[in-house]
Amino acid sequence: MTSRFSTLQNRDLRPQRPAEAAPVAHHAVVIPTTRKPVAPKAEAAPGKNTNKVLDARVRIHRMLLEEINLVALERLPKDEMRRQVHEFVSEKTRQERMAINTAELDALVDDIVDEMVGLGPLEPLLKDPEINDILINGHQNCFVERRGKLQQVHIPFKDEAHLLRIINKIVAAVGRRVDESAPMVDARMLDGSRFNAAIRPVGVDGPLVSIRKFSKNKLGLHKLVEFGAITQN
Repeated sequence: MTSRFSTLQNRDLRPQRPAEAAPVAHHAVVIPTTRKPVAPKAEAAPGKNTNKVLDARVRIHRMLLEEINLVALERLPKDEMRRQVHEFVSEKTRQERMAINTAELDALVDDIVDEMVGLGPLEPLLKDPEINDILINGHQNCFVERRGKLQQVHIPFKDEAHLLRIINKIVAAVGRRVDESAPMVDARMLDGSRFNAAIRPVGVDGPLVSIRKFSKNKLGLHKLVEFGAITQN
């Protein structure tokens, strides 16, 4: 005689798993499209060398220093100096096979002459009567005030050392100096313009220059009235 306990022991008490459903067949759905395959973008052509004239000026200026008696050249009148520099530059550009046109050649000669007897890239700005202020924040950033409006302009300084040479040339002409021991200078240029400069370590991003030009034409009463500085009464 079996007891109800033995009957329970023989019974499988594990929970029964539900019967798995038969897998449903999924049919691929193809969605038609009218989009055309996108063609790969063509790579941009390399830009032209915008520093062609600047690089040529540096190379030819170095040749000029090595091959020409600069002391004798600087004693010549400026027109004669420019003529001889023009001949030298023309010959070197032919030898170096530099692809520059007549306008670029003339600009190159002017740059080299300005570098020798003037203030290099600053000369055109100093000669421009419409410019009142020149502000330089490192050799790559330059602003001018023209007719009361501040504008950013490009000055072709080769590098920071080039700008430092121009600064030293300005201060040496008026008997001043600027270096790491005296990194700030305030001077009056030969043409009367006010000049301020700060170099490293004060100028952490490079030399800082401020040139305040003064008009060579004195203002008459009619100009003061026109500007609104005074009234006619």
